[in-house]
Amino acid sequence: MTLVEGVIEYRWALLAAIAALYAVKSLLRYYRLRQFGGPWGTGFTKIPHNINVFTGEAHNWYQKVSEEYGPIARVGPNSLITSDPDVWAHVNAKPGYKRAKWYFEACRFEYQRDHVFSQTDTKLHDERRKQIAPGYSGRENLELESSMSARITELVALIRSKYLSEPSTGGRIIPMDLAKKIQYFTLDVISTIGTGQPLGMLRADADVHHYVRWSEEGLRIAAACSGLGISWLGQAPVVGARLAPRPEDKSGFGALMGACYRVVDERVRGAPREEGRRDMLASFIRHGLAGPDLRTEVMETLVAGSDTTAAALRATMLYVMGNKRVYVKLQEEIDEAVREGKVGKDGEGVISFATAKQLPYMQAVIKESLRVFPPVRNILPKDVPAGGDTVMVDGKPVFLPGGVDIGYSALAMHHNKKVYGEDAALFRPERWFEPDQEKLAAMLKVNELTFGHGWWQCLGKNVAQMELNKTLFELFRHFDWAIAHPAKPWDALNVIGIFVINDMWVQVTAR
Repeated sequence: MTLVEGVIEYRWALLAAIAALYAVKSLLRYYRLRQFGGPWGTGFTKIPHNINVFTGEAHNWYQKVSEEYGPIARVGPNSLITSDPDVWAHVNAKPGYKRAKWYFEACRFEYQRDHVFSQTDTKLHDERRKQIAPGYSGRENLELESSMSARITELVALIRSKYLSEPSTGGRIIPMDLAKKIQYFTLDVISTIGTGQPLGMLRADADVHHYVRWSEEGLRIAAACSGLGISWLGQAPVVGARLAPRPEDKSGFGALMGACYRVVDERVRGAPREEGRRDMLASFIRHGLAGPDLRTEVMETLVAGSDTTAAALRATMLYVMGNKRVYVKLQEEIDEAVREGKVGKDGEGVISFATAKQLPYMQAVIKESLRVFPPVRNILPKDVPAGGDTVMVDGKPVFLPGGVDIGYSALAMHHNKKVYGEDAALFRPERWFEPDQEKLAAMLKVNELTFGHGWWQCLGKNVAQMELNKTLFELFRHFDWAIAHPAKPWDALNVIGIFVINDMWVQVTAR
């Protein structure tokens, strides 16, 4: 009897054996995490999780799961999620935890090539982080703030020249899509401080090289693949090389990669002229990055450094515009700073980051916006060490088995009523003037987790905070703002934790 004949003859017995093995494996996985509650079916299948990723509702689902099933809950056969800030800080600081491959490898740009965010090998991640951290911090990017100020000046000039409405004088109403202008601005900022030259979107007032379109397209495809559970195909042997975007592509995300890589290659070819350069790219080169690794990291700065900051800035603008009390108090503080000469000579020029940080109400507004609308809501799962680990939850030890992964819910954590009070879901910057110093310290500790924790903390934290402070000040200093469509102020979609935002129409008037 041949092997094929044997398989055919005993096919039902073989199928029964396979089904039995699968059932036993599923039961063992379920049993291992049986102490953690979760929605129906999550103990046996990833389908509930994948559906919410596919529809862009994962962040809301994580919050509901956390609120219903507790500070550590189950969202898949092998996956947990936490809303406890102490647990999440522990996971991100204790040696032995590592990034979960199922999530982070799906964040690669190229076939089987990692950047600092997608790297799951902790040793390699740490080595790469050391190479690129000086470029992000500003220590080796001496023109970081002046470059940012130049782009803010361009944004203000663009609005003043093309988009001012004059309703009080019977003049024209000119609606402006703030979502697009902010995206152009953050892309010009990160390309300037990253490669030494802006993409030129503000000057053109257009999506130069179709960067925004292709970037959104790439994020939507990545989210769809993740939701369908087929992200692994993009990294699979043979097949992945044909499916993943390539810099040789003539359109789509691959074409975007190609445009970025050509800029990097041109700078590398001009290496003898690089000694005086002080942007991120020059810093990366000085610290030993070269070839494909250099190109990939520069591409990562453009994606991670524009979309996330753009979402934070849009959300802050929206929440201020939607709350008259906050709007008036913020603008009063800004006007006072101008009157007192804190903004250059006679109030001219762009406010410095150092001065902006001294404005208490604006700091409260920014903290509150990042809390109510965390701009990044990735689950960011980490694999529990092989031998398991014990964490403390409400003063009691909880054992996490080895071989499972644990992520977090940004909304559940930053809307936690135990930390922020019964009105945690509301936008109220005044909470950051809490007189109880112990409670304020707890709030600040959780708020810092917006940018991650420990060795996994966001490299662009300083750049993002500088951008938020300086830009918010100048936009409310020069203009008055109104939401054009209050019933639907924007179109926001969560794509694997990053928000794609469009159609944020506003009316702008000069002050």
